[in-house]
Amino acid sequence: MESLNTIGVWIKKQHVLTYCAGTGESLWCANAFYIYDEDEVAFYLLSEPTTRHGQLIGRRAITAGTINSQPKTVALIRGLQFRGEISLLNEEESFSPREVYNKRFPVARVLPAPMWIIRLNELKMTDNTLGFGKKLHWQRT
Repeated sequence: MESLNTIGVWIKKQHVLTYCAGTGESLWCANAFYIYDEDEVAFYLLSEPTTRHGQLIGRRAITAGTINSQPKTVALIRGLQFRGEISLLNEEESFSPREVYNKRFPVARVLPAPMWIIRLNELKMTDNTLGFGKKLHWQRT
């Protein structure tokens, strides 16, 4: 649990993730602003289902992705790899997280895009500030 708390503190300081969906040659990635729900261990994001990645996801799919910082010094590199399941939320399910999302990203108030959740199943964080190549792991049981 200590690793999850440490990872969660860092995740909350970031704001863009990359996630990928599809299979075989139909693989595609997208970037998105996100909010992190530490109780659910999940990301919430907005995206249109008509996008290439949205069509690959459908209503639900396995996804993997990354979050990284961009330091100029190797000793300060921190990055996260994740795996989980992404699914489209209905209006009722998205009401509370959408309020939090809009508060963090006020421009989202005018975006009609629906909300998605990535329920995280695995996290692996590299944190060179704890020692070169130091890894923190968390997995849903």
